[in-house]
Amino acid sequence: MLLKTIEIEPMENINWGTLPFGYLKTDFNVRTVYKNGQWSKLEVSDSEFMPVHISATGLHYGQEAFEGMKAYMGKDGKVRIFRWIENAKRMQRSAKGTFMAEVPDELFHEAVVKAVKLNKRFIPPYGTGAALYIRPLLFGSGGEIGVKPSSEYTFIVFVSPVGPYFKEGFNPVKIAIVRDSDRAAPQGTGTLKVGGNYAASLRGIAKAHDLGCSSPLYLDSKEKKYIDEIGAANFFAIKDNTYITSKSESILPSITNMSLIDLANDIGLKTIRRPIDINELETFEEVGACGTAAIITPIGEIKDPDNNKSYNYCKNGKPGPVSLKLYETLVGIQYGEVADKYNWTEVIEFE
Repeated sequence: MLLKTIEIEPMENINWGTLPFGYLKTDFNVRTVYKNGQWSKLEVSDSEFMPVHISATGLHYGQEAFEGMKAYMGKDGKVRIFRWIENAKRMQRSAKGTFMAEVPDELFHEAVVKAVKLNKRFIPPYGTGAALYIRPLLFGSGGEIGVKPSSEYTFIVFVSPVGPYFKEGFNPVKIAIVRDSDRAAPQGTGTLKVGGNYAASLRGIAKAHDLGCSSPLYLDSKEKKYIDEIGAANFFAIKDNTYITSKSESILPSITNMSLIDLANDIGLKTIRRPIDINELETFEEVGACGTAAIITPIGEIKDPDNNKSYNYCKNGKPGPVSLKLYETLVGIQYGEVADKYNWTEVIEFE
């Protein structure tokens, strides 16, 4: 174990019910290094820092990928993680797409579970609206000067208790259409969860904030005609008893969205993944953003500053009935309150 004296926020100072979606230091993280064709045994560290080679490919050439997961404290006192195998598979796809060593399922699972167990006291209590966010991170840590894949990779899992991704929580937010920047392009890295996509989105996020909105809505990079993503989340809409979500070669396949499609089918909705023309916005009954961090965020207004238009949803400032039903069902499964017929959750056994 790589241990040293550290300072941690006293537990009595943490107001679980008002936590932001941000970083809070916890007790431990876990790490492993891929070198000479194999992964090392997991090491436990209490440090927030690590030595990194000054020419690491993760720093210079963007060889980096990450995941986002959560551990939930249920009313029954059990701690659950949600669909970890899908996160493992997605990280493997991201690794392939950026020519990094893949983290095997077993190692990914071991690291995630170990990180949660070691930081049990930071799992927010049931009923606070907060959860323990889990961040698996993979990057090229070997030194290279030429543009080529690294010969060494580091995989780390750390955790932090978090509140809602949007400060509004499960309440309608305002979104702005952004046309003067793209987060990704077809046949690029848009379908991978890599840091470059998020760096490319910062310009649009800043513009949306300047317009008084929570997040940007990106259109396809070729024609600026079809809806891609909402910042770091997938887009969905409800219309004529149908759950509609974007189909594109430049958006991240959301595990939350994948789950919502199954749940939408369960409550009798038709589901379809297809290109969504921007002109359809005025025809939708409900629209929302979905992802691990936000689960579902209902959208109350979409601003189109270039055309001086505004599309309004969420009557009386409240989420639509379908979004509410889907949100309550998914969150209920994650907290163990709703029957998990798909076996999406895994209970972590503490000794």
